[in-house]
Amino acid sequence: MEAKKLYDHAAQKRSVNLNANSDLLRQAKEEGINLSQTFEEALVITLREKLEGRWLAENKDAIAAYNEHIERDGIFGSRTRRF
Repeated sequence: MEAKKLYDHAAQKRSVNLNANSDLLRQAKEEGINLSQTFEEALVITLREKLEGRWLAENKDAIAAYNEHIERDGIFGSRTRRF
């Protein structure tokens, strides 16, 4: 996933309205946690998980076929390797 940027880091920032647990917000503020940065980092993690899950679902047949091939025939060059 790193070969291609997940999102445009230079894109303009937008304001959003969120609802969150007041005690959680209070503690985060006390600890000096940057909520905007934390929100973006959480979105990156969640988006990456979603995209990876979609990729795995879209490619499950090809992955299964490849695994069957390896089970049946072994990996490429396994007969000539010396270790």
